[in-house]
Amino acid sequence: MSKILMVISAANALQLADGSTQPTGYWAEEVAASHRVLKAAGVEVDIATPGGAKPTVDALSLSEQGGVPAASAEEFQTYLAGITDELATPLTLSDVRAGDYDAIYIPGGHAPMADLAQDADLGRLLNDADAQGQIVAALCHGVAGLLSASRSDGSFTFAGRALTSFTDEEERLGGLGENTPFFVESRLRDRGAVPRTGAPWSSTVVIDGNLITGQNPQSSTAAAESVLKALAARTGH
Repeated sequence: MSKILMVISAANALQLADGSTQPTGYWAEEVAASHRVLKAAGVEVDIATPGGAKPTVDALSLSEQGGVPAASAEEFQTYLAGITDELATPLTLSDVRAGDYDAIYIPGGHAPMADLAQDADLGRLLNDADAQGQIVAALCHGVAGLLSASRSDGSFTFAGRALTSFTDEEERLGGLGENTPFFVESRLRDRGAVPRTGAPWSSTVVIDGNLITGQNPQSSTAAAESVLKALAARTGH
């Protein structure tokens, strides 16, 4: 059985460009839909956060104000309630080793911009996983977590790699706009990555070797399915 480490942000607040603070957390669909697809395929999923703190769901991700229909919000909330114990007692990121897993999977919400983007323990895990050729997957603002990984010379571990993330256009259309702490797509490009973006809110997944990235919440299921396909190709099942 394949084993995946799902790394979820522990942040519940985000400092915006104007200095104000906004409540944040993980995006419900990105955790719920991804976890559901992976578990349905028989994959073992461990959840880890910085400090082993219980992650917070972004209230916007369960509301029509956040662009989530009531029926979908209820579906995600029900699924998350079913994994309450796992979410309440995550592994501590500093304690886990990449070698114990077949893949690392980072869902988003704006929260990763507050902690995962500069988390040294995540950077270590990502460097180890990538060096061993293990699957590294990230979704939406979770792709900002890749920014934590640098080579010994200070360069970005994923420089030169094709990927996608929540786009600058999406951030301006339906995100934090110019008040975002940084634009994930632009920051990744500045660090040397090669963003490949689809239309706003389209299900878009980019695969470059062992790196699998999804653009937005709408890409959650497709990203998880792409990880399953990659795992199957490696095991022959």
